[in-house]
Amino acid sequence: MDTIFALATAQGRAGVSVVRISGPEASDCAKVLCGSLPPLRQAGLRSLHDEQGELLDQALVLAFACPNSFTGEDVVELHMHGSIAVVSAVLRCLGAGSARMADPGEFTRRALDNDKMDLAQVEGLGDLIASETEGQRRQALRVLDGALGKKIEGWRANLIRAASLIEVTIDFADEDVPVDVSPEVQSLLGLVFDEVQVELNGFAAAERIRTGFEVAIVGPPNAGKSTLLNALAKREAAITSERAGTTRDVIEVRMDLNGYAVTLLDTAGLRDGVDEIEVIGIQRAVQRAESADLRVFLINPGEDVPVQMGVNDIQVAPKGDTRKDSVFSVSGRTGEGIAELTDRITDALSSMTSSAGLATHARHRDAMTASLDALRMAQNCVGNGPDQYDIAAEEIRSAIRSLEALVGHIGVENLLDEIFSSFCLGK
Repeated sequence: MDTIFALATAQGRAGVSVVRISGPEASDCAKVLCGSLPPLRQAGLRSLHDEQGELLDQALVLAFACPNSFTGEDVVELHMHGSIAVVSAVLRCLGAGSARMADPGEFTRRALDNDKMDLAQVEGLGDLIASETEGQRRQALRVLDGALGKKIEGWRANLIRAASLIEVTIDFADEDVPVDVSPEVQSLLGLVFDEVQVELNGFAAAERIRTGFEVAIVGPPNAGKSTLLNALAKREAAITSERAGTTRDVIEVRMDLNGYAVTLLDTAGLRDGVDEIEVIGIQRAVQRAESADLRVFLINPGEDVPVQMGVNDIQVAPKGDTRKDSVFSVSGRTGEGIAELTDRITDALSSMTSSAGLATHARHRDAMTASLDALRMAQNCVGNGPDQYDIAAEEIRSAIRSLEALVGHIGVENLLDEIFSSFCLGK
């Protein structure tokens, strides 16, 4: 196994930069730079020198012995001053020795290979690194903590028990088996089926937390949609004008809305278009509004637009700074009602994600769907009696394999390069 190294912190100037070394020769490579290592898991101040003995920097050095490290190998970390020149010099010295520069995600891949993490945890780590909002951070940490893997281990144990009961019956098919195992088997299969189904039902909401929601602002021309978008985004993201039909295309603004990753959509005013370009803009507005996760209807009471309002959608009256009635309204110009609208959007998103599960990637969904299909077949076969127990046993094993693939125990080699390619060198 090669010894690898990489910058584990962001590129560029910083207060502190960390270079990580992992592999069988990690300690020897570090000693070339700093002479000696401090006691394991204790930080020690060391001077770093190049091969000619020239001082490069002073650094805090941390050493970890296998298997008690992130990668499960010997690991040394050099916490240096965050100078571009210092980091370049240290990486150059390490590259001149027996170690090589790590590939993207190679540290985490070694953690997977050494059973320090399962594949779902790896994806959770990737999501944590990419998280932009508090909701994404919390969700990624739950997966990184191994919560999904623990669930799957429980399902797997129940299915192994069910398969063993069926196979015992098959093995003793020519003898009198005093106990009918089918009730216990059906109970175990039903328990796992229901729990996997619940997790699968929460996939869409969990995926939306990870990737973000689309919230479309819809309404007639000159209702103040662009002004409202700017007020919510707290910047001039869209052109505003008293002239109706200013917005011709869908304008998108990505933002953190009370912990949720949200893309706000400012759509063209919905009316009969006066020219060909506006007609195209209105068609796009209707399409994006209908496909959005949530819609904010900026319309007066009784006003109609060609987009159907959903259960979680929000209706708010425009130009609240000029209104005399008591209806809920906003004014993007003065900020009136903006805080309440933000709270209502947050409440709607919270309602939509209340059933969010731990499965967050399409790969998770596909594995659980395959497992459910196999469990459904197994239940039918067990119900048809001992003549189909051999088929039931194979279907249970298929369900187990699907769940094991979810956490990377089998059948995912072709996915690993794609998954780890999105990681930075230091991970």
